[in-house]
Amino acid sequence: MTSLRQGTIHLFRVSGIDLFLHWSWFLVAVIEINNRARSYSSLTWNVLEYLALFFIVMLHEFGHALACRQVGGTANRIVLWPLGGVAYVSPPPRPGATLWSIAAGPLVNVVLLPVLSVFWFLYRSLGWAAAMPNAYAWLRAAWYINLGLLVFNLLPIYPLDGGQILRSLLWYVVGRARSLMAATIVGFVGVAGLIIVAVVMQSAWFGVLAVFILMNCWGGLRQAQALSRLAKLPRREGFACPSCKTSPPVGDFWICGQCQGRFDTFQTQAVCPHCAAQFATTKCLDCGYAHPLREWAVSAFAPP
Repeated sequence: MTSLRQGTIHLFRVSGIDLFLHWSWFLVAVIEINNRARSYSSLTWNVLEYLALFFIVMLHEFGHALACRQVGGTANRIVLWPLGGVAYVSPPPRPGATLWSIAAGPLVNVVLLPVLSVFWFLYRSLGWAAAMPNAYAWLRAAWYINLGLLVFNLLPIYPLDGGQILRSLLWYVVGRARSLMAATIVGFVGVAGLIIVAVVMQSAWFGVLAVFILMNCWGGLRQAQALSRLAKLPRREGFACPSCKTSPPVGDFWICGQCQGRFDTFQTQAVCPHCAAQFATTKCLDCGYAHPLREWAVSAFAPP
C-alpha cells in the first residue's frame, strides 16, 4: 500500500508493533469536533467521541497485525490517519495466511458490536439515558462508528479489507497474480462509484478517499502484472525459498546495493560480478523474505 509514514508521530510500542499517528489526524479532529459541538453539552464529550474512533480503529489494525504474526508473517508498524489506519503486514504468500491476516481486522469490529450493544441496551432499559444523556449519546455514537467502520471496510473495493478478502478467496481458484488483477479491477469500479458519490454529495472526504484507493489500485495492478511475468519465468533447480518453497527464477533479477549492477545471485554465489560485493542474504522475488544462500539449497536426498 501507499507509504504513509512520512509526517507521522510515534506514539508507543506494544508487542514489538510501533504505532504512529499522522499529523493530519489532529487537523481533522479539530474540524470534526467543532462540527459536532451541538451533540453534547460539553466539548469534552466531543473529544471523547473522537478518542473512541481512535481506539476502535487502533484495535482494528492491531487485529490485522497480530493475526499476521500468528501465521508466521511480519507486522511491526501501524499508522493511523484521518481515513482510518494502515497495518503494514506481510503474511506468508499463501491464500489462507493472507485471508486470516486481513479478516482479523473486521472480526475485531464484529466482536465489539455485541459488547457495545449490551451497554446501549442497559442504558436504555435502566433509564440511564435520561439521567446521563451525554454518556448515552457518546455510547450511541461509538456503536455507529464501529458499525460504520465494519460495513465500510467490508466493501469489496481493493485495498479495503473487503477487496483484499475477495482477492484471498480468488487466490484459491485462479492463483496469486490473477486474483490480485481481478481485485484491482473491482477496485477501479469502486473508485468510479466513490467519485460519483463525491460529486453528488459535494464531499471532499469521499474525493480524497477515491484518490487514495485509485493510487493503491494502480499499484496493485502493476504488482499483479509483475507477478504474472514472474510466474512465467524458468526456475532454477536445486534451490527453493525457505519461506514460500518456491524455486528462484533464472536470470539477472537481483540488483547490487553497491554498484546497482544486475546479476544472478545463484549463479555467482551471492557475489556481485561487477564490484565483488558479497551479500549475507538473498531476497526471494516471490514472497519478499530474505535468507542466507545456503538455506536455499535443496538436498538431493530430501524426501519427495
